[in-house]
Amino acid sequence: MRVMVLVKATEDSEQGFNPTPETMAMMEAMGKFNEDLEKAGILLAGDGLKPSSEAKRVAFDGAGRSVIDGPFAETRELVAGFWLWQVKDMDEAVAWVKRCPNPMPGPSEIEIRPIYELEDLLPQAGG
Repeated sequence: MRVMVLVKATEDSEQGFNPTPETMAMMEAMGKFNEDLEKAGILLAGDGLKPSSEAKRVAFDGAGRSVIDGPFAETRELVAGFWLWQVKDMDEAVAWVKRCPNPMPGPSEIEIRPIYELEDLLPQAGG
């Protein structure tokens, strides 16, 4: 089972990266965690994202397209980073996230979303 593990943005992450002793220690702990994920054969991809002030959105309305410049208002709805993992089930993904160092200086959340596989999109036999 593949899952997308989303590190939710915070006010701190939306300020951009500031190399303080605290953030450098956090980065070191996260690097160790990523090494553990790699050794376990779980990590497929992952990275941190720059603040939404450097982002764009493209809004679709029928054939129309419009570009919206960041920053975006609802910080708690934004993503600050992600991993793509291959795990046996959701319980394994939750167990790994519980081992993760806090990715932010203060309170934070990590969301785990299963990824559609081809068999999920095919008509079911007998249906």
